[in-house]
Order: sequence, then structure tokens, then C-alpha cells
Amino acid sequence: MLTMRHDQLSFSFPDVHPSAQVSIDFQRTLRIPDDDRSYPLPPGLGRFPLRHVDDFAANLPPEWLLRGGVMMPMWQAEAMWLSFGAGFDTEREASYPCAVKIAAGKRSAVTGKAWQTGLGRKPQDYVVVPTQPWLDGFCVKKGFIRQFVAMPLGQGYSVEEQLDGEAEFGGLQIEVFPMKRVAFERRFPIVPKRVRARGWDGVLSSPMACTSPLPPCSDAAMGLAAGGKMRQEISRDPYKADEWDTDHGVRCFVHLCNSAAWQDITGHAPPTTPPNARSYANAGLPWFEYYSDQPAVGGGELLKDIRSVAKIGKTKGETPLPENGAVVPQVVIGLAPRRGDEVRVGEM
Repeated sequence: MLTMRHDQLSFSFPDVHPSAQVSIDFQRTLRIPDDDRSYPLPPGLGRFPLRHVDDFAANLPPEWLLRGGVMMPMWQAEAMWLSFGAGFDTEREASYPCAVKIAAGKRSAVTGKAWQTGLGRKPQDYVVVPTQPWLDGFCVKKGFIRQFVAMPLGQGYSVEEQLDGEAEFGGLQIEVFPMKRVAFERRFPIVPKRVRARGWDGVLSSPMACTSPLPPCSDAAMGLAAGGKMRQEISRDPYKADEWDTDHGVRCFVHLCNSAAWQDITGHAPPTTPPNARSYANAGLPWFEYYSDQPAVGGGELLKDIRSVAKIGKTKGETPLPENGAVVPQVVIGLAPRRGDEVRVGEM
């Protein structure tokens, strides 16, 4: 089941297990400089607003309605990252693992390969939640990504256009597969004699229909291009291939709408543009480094030579990224994997 509430998507699999749930929200953030330096993780500045495409059917092109899903506004050259949350089983004191495929313009953000059914293992074309808490961009090299940056389709900047030679789909494509119930219960046995905290409530609003991507996208659609370089690992799947329940996948098309057209379509003003990286760094506000003991996958072979927005702009004699000067983060906070929200209560 796919639902949306409070600008967050929820993928749930009640037929598999009550705790088989994943939440995904799309975080506004700083666009880091696209200058081939490596930067730490920028902060989250709040969720992008999400809207059902069906609520604005009269104002949308027919291909958006055929693809279904949700839409959100992004300014040209604006950056984003994806935040993941997992359903929590209080009896077993464990988060329920799910495999999440992320593509931009139907090109995998992990490998760069064209969208395919199921889960690819060689190379791995998905992230594992909760092992992977977030994803900020395209995996271009082991331990490094290039930031997701929105650009108009048809101008040659998006990763889809670089790899396919045309802008056919744009947006984001997401598919989630839960772990098989028998595998979860074998790996995470019930923990006795504990006071268990309440887990994440993944039951959100009414279900949404998501259909297959069909015709080309409209002029209002945006695609994701490769921005600045950031230090971030994509964790290798710690589970066996046959532990994933690929018979119960749920997918969604997330349309990226140019913020300049958002108000005409929805009647609501888009969010204001975020602060630039230099003013944020000069204010002494924090950046982040994430440390994990999980092995990381290598960069996507098709993505290693992908050109960034700044490089493409230079060859075209354009300046697509305003305020792209280098910055020096003054405050960098180290983060480690969380245990979760549960609190273990021992003997009194």
C-alpha cells in the first residue's frame, strides 16, 4: 500500500508483516558548490510539499495522470535529499528491513543503469533501509555522490539526458520491497520481558494509485542533474538475495514540477528559495559527517564519468548555478547509526 500524509510517502506491506513499512520524505537543503571539492553533508531544511497528481488533473498534462503518483515543486538549480524511516517491531525490538530502489529519469541513482524489474545484485541497484538513513545524490564513486540538483528537461543537464540522449521521463521513480516475513522473524526473534516503546505509525492517508510511466514529460517537468561532490557511502546489502520479497513491491512516480509553474497548477505559492551554502557556512551553522561500519558499494560504472551541471554549463557558455563559489564549513558534526527510538528497560 502506498499512502501520503504530511508531505511524506509511506510504503506499507500489511500482507507481509504489520511492521513492514518504509517512510520517505524529500528534504530541502543547501546546494553545495559544484567545484570538484568534496563537502560534508548539508542540513535538512524541511520537507518539500507533496501533492496528489489526481487532485489537479484539470491542470496537468495527460502523461502525468497516466503515471500517477505525487508531485512536488523545485526551483531550477535547487538541491534535495531523501530521508528514510523504517517500521519498528516492538516485540522484536528491531526495524523491519526493506530494499528501496531510487531512479531519476528511470536511471538508477546507485548504478546509472536503466530501470529494470526486481532487485539487481551485481551491481547492487538499491539501498537497504534502515541501514541507509538517507540518499543525497548519484553514486559516482565508492564513498562519494554527486548531489541531486533539479534542472529543466530538454537542455541536456539531467543524468537521464546524458545517458539516454533525450528527456523522456524526468522526475523520480521509487520502488520498495520488504524482507520476507520468515526471514525477518528468523533474524530478529521476539525479545522477552522487556517494556517496549511504541514504534513508528506507518498508517497514513488514503491509498494512491501509481501506474506505469508512458509518454514523454511536459514542459513543466524537471529532471535531476549531478551537482557538487559529497562524501556519502551507499551501504552494501547485508542480507541474502532470497530474503527479499520481490512479489510484494510497491512503486511510485514522483513528478518534479518547476516552482515557477507550481502556483498556476495548484493555486499555492511554492516554498521560497533556500539559503546559499556560503551564507550558511559563514553563519557557523553545522554540516554533518555520517560514520557507519557497513561495507560500501562501489560507484556506478555508468555514473563515474557523468558531467556535473557546472561542467555542462561551461561547455555551453552558460552559468546555470548561481552563487557557486567554494565554501569552508566551520562546524562539522559526526553522526553514527541510531539504535532507534526504543528505550530498553532493564530489571529493577
